[in-house]
Amino acid sequence: MHPCGGAFLMLLLLLFAEMAFSPFLVPASAQTEEKIPATTIIGTGTSIDFDGGSPSTTVNTIADAFDDDLGTFFAAYERRCTWVGLDLGTAHVITKIAFAPHPFFEDGPAHLLLGIFEGANDPDFMDAVPLLMITEMPVQDTMTVQDVVCSKGFRYVRFVAPSDKRCLIAEIAFYGYEGAGDNSLFLQLTNLPTVVIHTEDNEDITSKDYYLNGYVSIIHDDGKSLFADGLGIRGRGHSSWTFPKKSYRIKLFNKVNLLGFPARERNWTLVANYGDKTLMRNLLAFDLSRRLEMAYTAAGMPVDVVLNGEYQGTYNLCDQLEVAPGRVEVQEMTVDDVAPPNLTGGYLLEVDAYAEDELNWFASTLTNTPVRIRYPKDDEIASEQYHYIWNHYNEMEEALFASDYENPLDGYRKYIDLESFIRHFLVGEISGNTDTYWSVYMYKERGDDIFRFGPVWDFDLAFENDHRTYPLNEHFRWAYQVGSTVPGFHAFVTRLFSDESFVERVKEIYAGYRESGVLTEEPLLQVVDHYAEVLHQSQQLNFMRWDIMDKRVHLNPVVHGSYEAEVDNVKRYISERFDWMDYKLNHDQISGTPGFSGFSSVEIYARQNAISFRRVSEPATIAIVDVMGRVVVSKYISDDETVAVSRGLYFVSVTDRKGNRHHAKCMVP
Repeated sequence: MHPCGGAFLMLLLLLFAEMAFSPFLVPASAQTEEKIPATTIIGTGTSIDFDGGSPSTTVNTIADAFDDDLGTFFAAYERRCTWVGLDLGTAHVITKIAFAPHPFFEDGPAHLLLGIFEGANDPDFMDAVPLLMITEMPVQDTMTVQDVVCSKGFRYVRFVAPSDKRCLIAEIAFYGYEGAGDNSLFLQLTNLPTVVIHTEDNEDITSKDYYLNGYVSIIHDDGKSLFADGLGIRGRGHSSWTFPKKSYRIKLFNKVNLLGFPARERNWTLVANYGDKTLMRNLLAFDLSRRLEMAYTAAGMPVDVVLNGEYQGTYNLCDQLEVAPGRVEVQEMTVDDVAPPNLTGGYLLEVDAYAEDELNWFASTLTNTPVRIRYPKDDEIASEQYHYIWNHYNEMEEALFASDYENPLDGYRKYIDLESFIRHFLVGEISGNTDTYWSVYMYKERGDDIFRFGPVWDFDLAFENDHRTYPLNEHFRWAYQVGSTVPGFHAFVTRLFSDESFVERVKEIYAGYRESGVLTEEPLLQVVDHYAEVLHQSQQLNFMRWDIMDKRVHLNPVVHGSYEAEVDNVKRYISERFDWMDYKLNHDQISGTPGFSGFSSVEIYARQNAISFRRVSEPATIAIVDVMGRVVVSKYISDDETVAVSRGLYFVSVTDRKGNRHHAKCMVP
């Protein structure tokens, strides 16, 4: 025998012995899958007696969900955060789940739609993750069996009913095998990351001021990655907080580059997009911001959200707008920075119509514009800092409204960074955001008098989603002039546009991006198509959860009836908006220009509620088509003529007797 042979043989014997007794080395396929006995039943303690509508502990109880009888059922007395499940005693890997709907109600199967089965290893289910969500109508009087895709073992398993459904379920059965499993695979509800949040004691989030403690699990990378951390969570938003689908702010226990976002931070937002039925308008605006090279664009991506076991729908997970590396990068301050140069920055402000509801805000002296101080934070700002930034904002306004405001050295340019303001303005106008100047962020750096504008935020009403201005492209004025603008800041923007050199710079920047191909119809429509594809699975679940596709919610101008039609509305708006912007900023001289090239000397002019044809030297046929593709006027002319039309953008064609046709565009005020 080889001198090392005995040791080698012993090593092999030890290795085989270790494999034989290690549960972690036995493949899952070798484990025995069986129905797990319902030894210890747990769940919502109080049921309902439908005969009297009263709470009960003797009829329709949690035990009825595990009695192997399809004729009995569990029905909770409460309507939210109701559940029923098992304490398995030890961790089990769940491989299948069977369930049956309420046996008597005709809509019993519908009560289970979007119900979620969860697994956890903490008895309070704070660490719970989804095992299965019911997305198709189950069959009544039948046990529906579905496979579970999750490799981790759990001691506690449960079914959480959809909100307002009383957990009406006839029967549940869990199948699997005992074992801790591993973290190699979790259930991701759709192709989007799944954000799972549990609050202590399943407490409902009712405040925008106070955080509830909780735990978050984010499943992504096709279920192969799991991020978990403790958090605080509270509500966010102004008018949006009144919507049934709420937005939230979360504060993680640890700083992290969440889902690969640039900023390594604790604070993040979950934006509900309740009134935006495309679920993408904010993301489209962020894309515009990046195209226009704004200094900072908030990071964001669509996700699915589960809160306390209940599916909440499609959200945007985004940066919190704050002073931080990778976000608004101005100098950070302490309460001791009360003298120059440290006193001069950095600051983050928001012109905010709701500023009066906040702790640290001021109204500007000249225009009474409400301004919220976002940074330094409410509990960290010194009195000297508060008064310094208030006075500096007043100085900026005084320079803007002074008689020599156009002076390049001592006028408004001393305080306003035109490059960032113009890009901010173009994002708002191209997207048609009627809320652009209802909330305006700006920031100031240390040792610099200038206010820089951005980031852009809150575009739920953009891209043709506001009944007050719909259809926006038929308005002759800018979106900020017909939308919701803080009164004082409306005067601010109007004053800038009274400076011809400012207007010329707006035109130059716009033309530069148009001619470089950055701002053209095709790439923006591709972005819309991209998000429509990414959101395809999730939007179906979202509108199963929130049945609003055939209803007007918030400021919706039109009920388009389907997700595809909502997306088409955005695409149509984008196509029309560039024609509108080209006219407004005289790009390519598209409208009202005499002597357009053609077969004759006909001149076309946009007038007040009319289009005029001049120098008609030979008979011709004219056609006037609106932005919806409808022929408004089609007639034969042989002399100068003025045709009455409503205000808006029109495509005009003139055809001579030989069939030669030429086109022009007219914006009618």
